Amino acid sequence: MANTPVLILVDGHSLAFRAYYAFAKSRTGGLRTQTGIPTSVSFGFLNSLLNTINTHAPDYLAIAFDRGEPTFRHEADANYKANRSETPEDFIEDIGHLQEVLEGLNVPIVTAAGYEADDVIGTLAKQGREAGYTVKILSGDQDLFQLIDGDEKISVLHLSPGKGNQTAEFRAENVVEKLKIKPEQLIDYKALCGDKSDNIPGVRGIGEKTAVQLLSEYHSLDEIYASLDKIKGATRKKLEDGKEAAYHSQRMAKIVQDVPLTISVNDCNFTRLDFGKIIPKLKELEFWSFVEQIENKKAFDDFPTRTEDETIKSESETSELETSESEPSEFEPSSTEGLDNDEQLSFWSFEETQAIQQASETKVIQPQIIQTEKQLQELVKTLETFTDKNNPVAWDTETTALEPRDAKLVGIGCCWGSEKTDIAYIPLEHKTGNQLKKEIVLEALRPILESENYPKALQNAKFDRLIFKVQGINLAGVVFDTMLASYVLNPEAGHSLTELSWQYLDSGIVAKSYKELSLSKKQTIADLDIPTVAEYCGLDVYATYLLVPKLREKLEQVPELHKLLLEVEQPLEAVLAEMEYQGIRINVDYLKKLSEQLEKQLDEIEKQAYQEAGTEFNLGSPKQLSQLLFEQLELSKKKSRKTKTGYSTDAKVLEKLKGDHPIIDIILEHRTLAKLKSTYVDALPELVNPQTQRIHTDFNQAITATGRLSSSNPNLQNIPIRTEFSRQIRQAFVPEPGWLLVSADYSQIELRILAHLSDEPILVEAYQNNRDIHTVTAQFLFEKDSPTDVTSEERRFGKTINFGVIYGMGALRFSREMKVNTNKAKEFIERFNQQYEKLFDYLEQQKKQAISQGYVTTLLGRRRYFHFESPSLKDLKGSPLENIPLDELKKIGQNDAQFLRAAANAPIQGSSADIIKIAMVKLRDVLQNYRAKLLLQVHDELVFEVPPEEWEELQPQIKQTMENAFSLKVPLLVEIHAGDNWMEAK
Repeated sequence: MANTPVLILVDGHSLAFRAYYAFAKSRTGGLRTQTGIPTSVSFGFLNSLLNTINTHAPDYLAIAFDRGEPTFRHEADANYKANRSETPEDFIEDIGHLQEVLEGLNVPIVTAAGYEADDVIGTLAKQGREAGYTVKILSGDQDLFQLIDGDEKISVLHLSPGKGNQTAEFRAENVVEKLKIKPEQLIDYKALCGDKSDNIPGVRGIGEKTAVQLLSEYHSLDEIYASLDKIKGATRKKLEDGKEAAYHSQRMAKIVQDVPLTISVNDCNFTRLDFGKIIPKLKELEFWSFVEQIENKKAFDDFPTRTEDETIKSESETSELETSESEPSEFEPSSTEGLDNDEQLSFWSFEETQAIQQASETKVIQPQIIQTEKQLQELVKTLETFTDKNNPVAWDTETTALEPRDAKLVGIGCCWGSEKTDIAYIPLEHKTGNQLKKEIVLEALRPILESENYPKALQNAKFDRLIFKVQGINLAGVVFDTMLASYVLNPEAGHSLTELSWQYLDSGIVAKSYKELSLSKKQTIADLDIPTVAEYCGLDVYATYLLVPKLREKLEQVPELHKLLLEVEQPLEAVLAEMEYQGIRINVDYLKKLSEQLEKQLDEIEKQAYQEAGTEFNLGSPKQLSQLLFEQLELSKKKSRKTKTGYSTDAKVLEKLKGDHPIIDIILEHRTLAKLKSTYVDALPELVNPQTQRIHTDFNQAITATGRLSSSNPNLQNIPIRTEFSRQIRQAFVPEPGWLLVSADYSQIELRILAHLSDEPILVEAYQNNRDIHTVTAQFLFEKDSPTDVTSEERRFGKTINFGVIYGMGALRFSREMKVNTNKAKEFIERFNQQYEKLFDYLEQQKKQAISQGYVTTLLGRRRYFHFESPSLKDLKGSPLENIPLDELKKIGQNDAQFLRAAANAPIQGSSADIIKIAMVKLRDVLQNYRAKLLLQVHDELVFEVPPEEWEELQPQIKQTMENAFSLKVPLLVEIHAGDNWMEAK
């Protein structure tokens, strides 16, 4: 008996949106090319599609899409899907690229005017069933469960949230198990309880549980209404009142199965994908893993598809395959219920199967688990042979916690080659299983781990360096950090090992995320068995090893980025690790007293607020605050926006309301103090490590778009600068008893960089002659004859506009900050631009550069990419700068306007970040001969801990090193001071 032909129907929009939100809504903002093209949808969709084809080997295939226009359901109900937000711009662009890829592959795409993709699928599924096919529907949407039949001719390959490409094949019994209703009852279920995602109302007051109970007893909507006399109480009343809504909802929820299509299921014959046509498009989208497989013919020439005249093999012809052992296929199979690997292979010819097996064998890792001293000695001998910097050994640690001092070292992994056995995992502190003593392992590995002669590659080397440091190992010889390499290439892309695997490696090689281990809150990785962690860690080091040449190749195409990685970012990693390890002391007793003082202060501010309002209210309640400001005090609602609880009272709104009523300043002061009290004064003591009595902040090297460092646990970058409250907080940071805390701060570094980049003669001359630039600006703004005639208030004007221009400050904000009318603010800014013409021209040039080439660069070549949404800006990509009319670009969105401001600022802020990083790397060499330590980096400031006897000798060395970190047309100036705490050092 011949196998039944398989028809795969793909819910195109479901798959596309799933891919979009899996990547684009992550912390990293999704996948993009180096030039900023969004690729989350295209990559995720193509990967899922190929996995499904590989797993299920269809004879027929079609992809259904919505047409993006009203359907019969919209005409029947204006509220249908009206609750859905507008489709994101980057999704629309991305799906355009996807369409090109699918058309190039010659995959049938089916749409129907007036109908949704679900209706197209329903119609083709019905045709396929009637033709005797086995129909499988790929979707993340449970609406399609209604198409599943009882005789298993139609099933749904459901993409579960958060499971990557994994699918669960739903048949009738699986639907019952999950939803407690049969597939054919799904329509009536939605008729009763509605569907919030589609804005289908259902019966008012009937929830999911009641709907299930009713269908369990009466089976259908018709039977429920035929039996109303048997239904008691409120439920009966709700059903009576909602009968019309119920049947309307039933019509809205039902998938149409007789859509007039221009093609039939027989036209969807699936032969062989034509990959050759799409190679240029794949290269444009930077899908290098797919390109490599195609060009090397690793998988696609033997992809499991049949030619048009090839007949389906009988069971007898595939019996040999069903009894043979096989490895997972080139494309990682979905976890489909009831379908093992041999059954997947049985759809192919023997030659095809053999080819796929051979290809897949190179992708299945088999880590050596080191559990005896003999195995350890053999491993060390192997590792001692790898001394070539071009071929570093990849390393990784597995731990029970992210804080190194709290973490147990559960295991160590390493990979030295591309073969599946070139991987080792050394278990150390699993709760079960045979493992060597940690001391024996670390001593055996010490000569390798601590030597520069044995090159190493790691993903986020700083973490592993700290783990080893706590264990008494000083890691050396790190020549490549895959996370930092990715960050340098494109700072706003995703840099996790999983994301890099997706982007650069073959589909079968994807490092797992920690979440995929499915540990409970009380469990750590030590609770898992050794083979499970060996595979998890093994995939990490294997992926890291394979990523090195891929990323290095990309870096070599942009030499300045390669240099930035090797000379700045990677050396800085070791500096940051030492800073985190060292930490900084906190005066806990002082903070407790400050907290009590602030509590009293906040009480007094609340009383002032009550007095101004004429009533008591909760200052922390947005709803009460909204009612007070916009109803009781009748402040302008035009300066706010409507929310669910009234009108917004967020920081932006309160800034606009400043001056409209005395209570606004009181509320802002209360918010600032309350937030800083909770964020720093009360929180810092909780973060003190009991072992060291210090705070150990995490310096994040691969997060910001500009290249600046950030910090977390705690976030020291957000401590206010030069306010009374910031000085009080800084007083809590203290050195080792008897030592000095030293602050070295770059003076006006961003303005100096701007003078250098713009070559603005007035700025250059002022800095070269050590003149006060804020006084210089104020002098011409207020038309003063001499600098000595400038008042402190006028200098403040000059300072505000000097720094404001870097960040694109407009007249409105300038007028609010300086308390002048908008016309006067515009006059100041126009006069500023006329006086500093070259500065203004430079900023405009950077905006044009971002539009034309899609990125701007820092002094060291660091790039920040921009991907504009407005058609008027997109059309100008690649244009000569002189052909970009910035003044005429009126119809651009708020995001694009913000991007242009960021483009003007990025070279300045990024260069500032580069310079302080260079200084930190150079200072490491300076401090090697001293006991003094570098502790913190905050904005343009470095904080040290210095013994008093070293201060006099170190002060000029620190200052000179920082000032000479990079040569500009104007001198860099560093102000350096010492004190008993951070406040005094400032």
